[in-house]
Amino acid sequence: MALELTGIHHLTAVTAQAPRNLEFYTQVLGLRLIKKTVNQDDVTAYHLFYGDGVATPGADLTFFDWPTAPEKRGTHSITRTGLRVRSAETLAWWKEHLAAKGYQSGNIKERAGHLSLDFEDFEGQRFRLLADPKAETGHPWEKSPVPAEHQIIGLGPITMSVPDLARTAPVLSQVMNMREVRTYPARERSGAIHVFEMGAGGAAAELHVEVNPDLPQARPGAGGVHHVAFRTPDKAEFDHWVRRVTSFGLRSSGEVERYYFTSLYFREPNGILFEIATDGPGFTADEPLETLGEALALPPFLEPRRAAIEAGLKPL
Repeated sequence: MALELTGIHHLTAVTAQAPRNLEFYTQVLGLRLIKKTVNQDDVTAYHLFYGDGVATPGADLTFFDWPTAPEKRGTHSITRTGLRVRSAETLAWWKEHLAAKGYQSGNIKERAGHLSLDFEDFEGQRFRLLADPKAETGHPWEKSPVPAEHQIIGLGPITMSVPDLARTAPVLSQVMNMREVRTYPARERSGAIHVFEMGAGGAAAELHVEVNPDLPQARPGAGGVHHVAFRTPDKAEFDHWVRRVTSFGLRSSGEVERYYFTSLYFREPNGILFEIATDGPGFTADEPLETLGEALALPPFLEPRRAAIEAGLKPL
């Protein structure tokens, strides 16, 4: 079969201030808290999922709450997360909105073929709002403080930095079946950024790889990204991906059941953590759509430990 990833599934980052994180992403960015749960491998930490009004795959921005020092920026890391909106007019609205909330942003200009606006959150998490007029209609959250026509409709592109493309490119093209479709110059330093696309392409299905051999290696921390996940539609195709990654000799997690989706984790040769995740069953597996994110949700295998887990979490 012709195996293809269909786009960005979610991106998981790190915060050291969960209450402020919740305020920023719901009240400033206007995203919906679609799941309040814990890191399944470290139940002392929240895992907060933000998304659109109906928890669409490809719109999920998630955070681990870890008491850690700020990220030291560098290569071997994911450096910027794209957030797609509807139009150039919406970018202008966002520039005014961010300023009103006390957050600086860059100029609205074309970057990598998309009209866009760069900004950072309170911990230095780097974002790029970009106009994606070809996107399918979004799913607004009716309780968002951001007007429906200006709400974020999904993720992409994702930008990562590596010192050596020759090591990463074969994994992207030969293992993950991405296509290198264009390059563009890096604006902040010499060198090129290589654009790889998945599936039908477009901003929601692009990975941008910047080559920076002179930068130091990033040190993980708050304001940094933990991993990026790519979409596969169902368990049948996921099983093909598990076999494919193994057949190329890449060390991986094997199948990991996350309850809301099924995951496969592996690192590309420059050390950046990738995940392949199924679109379903989704976040309504244990909560009604109407009340997503309102209570602490635990997958069934953690439910017997609920009292101890709740006792160990800080109030949000």
